[in-house]
Amino acid sequence: MNPPTELTLPNEINLMINIDHVATLRNARQEQFPDPVHAAVIAEQAGADGIVFHPREDRRHITDRDVYLLKQVVHKKLDFELSMADEVVALCCEIQPHLATLVPERREEVTTEEGLDVIKHQDRLKDVIKRLQEAGIEEVALFVDPDLHQIEATAKAGANCIELHTGDYAIAKSEAERGIIMARMAKAAQVAHNLGLRVHAGHGLDYSNFSFFKRTVPHVSEVSIGFAIISRALFVGLEQAVQEMLRVVKGPL
Repeated sequence: MNPPTELTLPNEINLMINIDHVATLRNARQEQFPDPVHAAVIAEQAGADGIVFHPREDRRHITDRDVYLLKQVVHKKLDFELSMADEVVALCCEIQPHLATLVPERREEVTTEEGLDVIKHQDRLKDVIKRLQEAGIEEVALFVDPDLHQIEATAKAGANCIELHTGDYAIAKSEAERGIIMARMAKAAQVAHNLGLRVHAGHGLDYSNFSFFKRTVPHVSEVSIGFAIISRALFVGLEQAVQEMLRVVKGPL
């Protein structure tokens, strides 16, 4: 199945840099470096549109210390990824980021592996979203798979954004599989847009697969990319890695 070819695309997509993997490296040796806060400053100065971070319930990479410092030093958009745990929701309300993105969380996973089951957790998500909005957080997104039922449930829960989980696209083993996934993702983005939701995307996007994603999926205003950029930074430095990704994300189709 081929993805749609006639799409309404945004003039520009914002690039948000996820700095969690810097904290993972720091914590592997229980050191004070490399500092994810320092990485956030470099990424912002290199032209990134904002910073993404995820303080997990067990704090295995981003710590509370990081969260408070990121609030102080990041001047552009701040995206606080979080589970529905009361303690983390309270911290997010205190920090008041520009964007709160609710994601599923399992302690045994290396990274987030799937989208939220919004239908299953509808009542709890309504309460959390209301709490975040009452704290003054302008945007609340749910990280979801490109499933139309989940997207419709996202709108009903009160969120004003979705972040499309692009992981299946990133690991697709063939062009045919990739085409099927992207057709589904394009449809999901269109439905979300029709429901009045802003469309973000993330997970597994990188220097080589982003261009096809950009050509295929409409209405995406923001992407979160971390692992690919931090990995590239090992060889060329973080400033250059960010700028290279900016050229991919914001360049012509």
